[in-house]
Amino acid sequence: MGNINTVSDIIRVHGVERADRTALVQGERRLTWAELYARARQMANLLAANGVGPQDRVAFLDKNGIEHFEVFYGAALLNAVCVDVNWRLAAPEVEYIVNDAQSKVFVVGREFVPILDAIAANLTTVTKILVIDGDGSYADYETELAAQPDTDPGIASTSADVAFQLYSSGTTGRPKGVMLANANFFGLLPLAKEIWELSPESVNLVAMPLFHIGGGGWAVAGQYEGATSIILRELDPAGLIRLIGEERITHGFVVPAVLQFVLMVPGAAEADYSSLQVLVYGASPISEDVLANSVKVFKCKFWQAYGLTETTGAVVNLPPADHALDSPNRHRLRSCGVPGPGVEVRIVDIDSADDDPRTCETGEVGEIWIRSPQVMKGYWNMPEETEKAITADGWFKSGDVGYLDADGYLYIHDRVKDMIVSGGENVYPAEVENVLMGHPAIADVAVIGVPHEKWGETAKAVVVKKPGAEVTEQEIIDYARERLARFKCPTTVDWADVLPRNPSGKILKKDLRAPFWEGRSRNVN
Repeated sequence: MGNINTVSDIIRVHGVERADRTALVQGERRLTWAELYARARQMANLLAANGVGPQDRVAFLDKNGIEHFEVFYGAALLNAVCVDVNWRLAAPEVEYIVNDAQSKVFVVGREFVPILDAIAANLTTVTKILVIDGDGSYADYETELAAQPDTDPGIASTSADVAFQLYSSGTTGRPKGVMLANANFFGLLPLAKEIWELSPESVNLVAMPLFHIGGGGWAVAGQYEGATSIILRELDPAGLIRLIGEERITHGFVVPAVLQFVLMVPGAAEADYSSLQVLVYGASPISEDVLANSVKVFKCKFWQAYGLTETTGAVVNLPPADHALDSPNRHRLRSCGVPGPGVEVRIVDIDSADDDPRTCETGEVGEIWIRSPQVMKGYWNMPEETEKAITADGWFKSGDVGYLDADGYLYIHDRVKDMIVSGGENVYPAEVENVLMGHPAIADVAVIGVPHEKWGETAKAVVVKKPGAEVTEQEIIDYARERLARFKCPTTVDWADVLPRNPSGKILKKDLRAPFWEGRSRNVN
């Protein structure tokens, strides 16, 4: 195999060496590596014709599809950067990201034209809008692509160049652009073969949203090997079961909620999973019940992965041996595993000084710090935030709280920043609270995570009303939904006369959460 050291090398090498092998499958559509390479070359020329050069950003808003990879690899051939926008976001949130990234071209799926209509006039750097399967009101993706020559612009990238920019919700209320360089990706990609047994013969399920590292990063891990990617546009549990049998899927990454939904499909246990070799799950912990059933039904190897967007995905892994239900180490299922090759993890006393952090003892709870070639280059245009997140000697402060046991297994306990993980999506209470404080009837508000059967946890707003104000629970929920992505919005509202605060005025979220989490082993579901 030719040398693959950057994302652009993936398409250039496989486009020639695996020309006739299938690269992408979506429904009835199939693209060989040669066809994907040709369309990526045309996309590169289309982007270049609209002023996109090395390290410029191209924004993409659509559900999972072949077009994502045409734009992603097309941008890579110019050493430009694809910015996939979370399609669950509300219009003002999309506008912020497209402008913040200084995107020159914006590619939008037809389904999201209403959002585009709402923000098109406010886009400050976009010179070209392309709509996939357009209706005539904007330039049509396919028409514009077909008009371009399929010559490779021949622009090289280096390991230090940014290959991917993903936005993580901001604890400050503003999303941050996480810059992942080629070097960050290639800290992980060669290990994918070793850890998850991905190979050129693998048939890889791409089911998680591509704007997430668990979706886009997982897809690239398979493509690095030359595997075939089976793209699932929307998560339909019955469709997913059918696809495994029909396409002979060997590998996949899912969040635990997906396993739970699949197991609930009538007849799920009798379906054909004989092709499955490895399933990786992560982004939120799994219940022992769901895991036991998954192991029984799918009869393949299971890996748990823990990581963040800022660490290019998985840095800690729980291997298949620790998933054996008759294992004497069954307690390890509550952990997220051990650091992967080249990854260092330390637990730091939260109260120790920044300039002299104290490493915690075995079993002592503190903030999880990670050092690895996978740690991001930094936050786009936010040098102060980058400096706060990464120490001078390369440790990334995850914001998660946990401990290491005597065998080096990492257990996640809680979160430093009160983050809520709902169905694998990060929800930052500060962002939701900022929006709710705009409601005329609200004097004070705290947003906390409470247990939820389906999503692991969900947001609850604890509201102090202004004197004499009248407002219903539903009015507050609706107010949030008009301004925020639905997954961030509170699903319930409690009322309070006053919120508990410490002497410095910080709301005691721990006290608000406690009654809802009683009798559970950890405060992260």
